[in-house]
Amino acid sequence: MKLLRVGTAGTERPALLDSEGVLRDLSGVVPDVDGALLADDVALGRVRAAAESGELPALDATGLRIGPPLARIGKIVCIGLNYHDHARETGAEPPAEPVVFFKAADTVVGPYDTVLVPRRSVKTDWEVELAVVIGRTARYLESARDGLAHVAGYAVAHDVSEREFQIERGGTWDKGKNCETFNPLGPWLVTADEVADPQNLSLKLWVNGELKQDGTTAEQIFPVGEVVRYVSQFMTLYPGDVINTGTPAGVAMGAPEPKPFLRAGDVVELEIEGLGRQRQSFKDA
Repeated sequence: MKLLRVGTAGTERPALLDSEGVLRDLSGVVPDVDGALLADDVALGRVRAAAESGELPALDATGLRIGPPLARIGKIVCIGLNYHDHARETGAEPPAEPVVFFKAADTVVGPYDTVLVPRRSVKTDWEVELAVVIGRTARYLESARDGLAHVAGYAVAHDVSEREFQIERGGTWDKGKNCETFNPLGPWLVTADEVADPQNLSLKLWVNGELKQDGTTAEQIFPVGEVVRYVSQFMTLYPGDVINTGTPAGVAMGAPEPKPFLRAGDVVELEIEGLGRQRQSFKDA
């Protein structure tokens, strides 16, 4: 299923994109798309049955905002340097263990919402990423297979980053990762049963129409199941938590000088095979 949330920010309602590409209203079936829904097999069964019945009301998509596909996100765990080609372009050694950092849930915006370039920013960068949404409580998992079994679905994430804040200002990476609007998510949450192999998905990103990133999740150093297993050794993952699993080569930081960092007026588009497409305009905060 392709689950999403539509409406103005803060008042989104649940929806579903059916097999014919028609937007359907789910608000009469479930109150929202969140961790509680993803952990409830009975409620998910109602959604599936309603989708298959063909009786869900159609929504007019004209002018209708698409919000983040997941409400009440608990935490966003991010994996850095998780693609062989990205490590090479930045001159970094592939890590022996996953590099883990966090983004606050309040960085999440919709897939077509405006992204703000932070004040005094000179190195705002782009990163297309596969987002993993947890559907079952995960703690001390024993195998990568167990990790995949705890995944409810997948989405497109844009891990916008400010590289000067991240790398040159001391401390951890978090200062460059948690600026306002720095995690567009969606348009859909695609349930795991529709993604045959999360290690065989193409990822692309364009800046002002120019293709910058053209990668595949096959390049991941630590695959999805292993990432979930690994993270569960250090923290409990709950339904509705999100893991951003890293970005392939092609970011501005890895380009020759002068590096083409983002500025107000730029437009970024990104997509992952089967998971949908995003488009953001950038403006000054």
